[in-house]
Amino acid sequence: MAAIITVMLITLSLASLASALSVNYYDHTCPQVESIVAGAVHKATINDKTVPAALLRMHFHDCFIRGCDASVLLESKGKNKAEKDGPPNISLHAFYVIDNAKKAVEAVCPGIVSCADILALAARDAVTLSGGPTWDVPKGRKDGRISKAIETRQLPAPTFNISQLQQSFSQRGLSLDDLVALSGGHTLGFAHCSSLQNRIHNFSPKQDIDPSMNPSFASRLRSICPSPNKVKNAGAPLDSSSTLFDNAYYKLLLQGKSIFSSDQALLSHPNTKALVSKFGHSQEEFERAFVKSMIKMSSITDGGQEIRLHCKFVR
Repeated sequence: MAAIITVMLITLSLASLASALSVNYYDHTCPQVESIVAGAVHKATINDKTVPAALLRMHFHDCFIRGCDASVLLESKGKNKAEKDGPPNISLHAFYVIDNAKKAVEAVCPGIVSCADILALAARDAVTLSGGPTWDVPKGRKDGRISKAIETRQLPAPTFNISQLQQSFSQRGLSLDDLVALSGGHTLGFAHCSSLQNRIHNFSPKQDIDPSMNPSFASRLRSICPSPNKVKNAGAPLDSSSTLFDNAYYKLLLQGKSIFSSDQALLSHPNTKALVSKFGHSQEEFERAFVKSMIKMSSITDGGQEIRLHCKFVR
């Protein structure tokens, strides 16, 4: 069982991002919110072991578009195609967990808690339930009213190189350290064949397979994801313990057994490579860095304006 990690918001940059947030935000208005959300996540995880990975990814995809404002939860309406229907988000699932948590919270504290805060809490609980650390989530986010599928092009793609990743993260006030720590979220979850085909088929004019991949690992992936692939939803787990929050992702990366090009890219820069090695050799160091970066990322709160009554629709 991972040790409980408490991280203080001590840097000026992080404090400015989280200036409107507080870990005590609902102490007087809705003190039950954390236990209600945790209960909803736990109940869903008992029935579906993929829920934690889904919630963590959902929160990440939300924060990278317009900040952490629950815009990823909104439904498409009329001519407007919402974020959840953008190509990178088609495979997102477990929205019902947030809906169930919101319904339970509204029954106790009507009109008080934002969907954005519920999603941030659920992502934390997803990590903890998977054997990872816990932390105090700063709260007080507002829900956004704008959600556009076209903006999901801004999400970092699994094919990104290190320069593209660095640019994507820096635009959101996140450093190379944050990039490596948050990439560790790939310790949970599953990759569809479409996200890794570029590494195992027609990698270059001279090589069919990415030469940085472990040959036996690449061979196994090619058997799972042949070209053309006719098996719907075929793919592979992101690491060897894909329902357990641990540092296996980094260990496998160092062995040439990463799934995405964006994972492999972390070894192409001396600073990020050093962090991959550090986290691969120490679960504690990884957890400490991950918590710090999660708080930093989830404190990007640019676009929220309201408290939604239903997470799928604006008020």
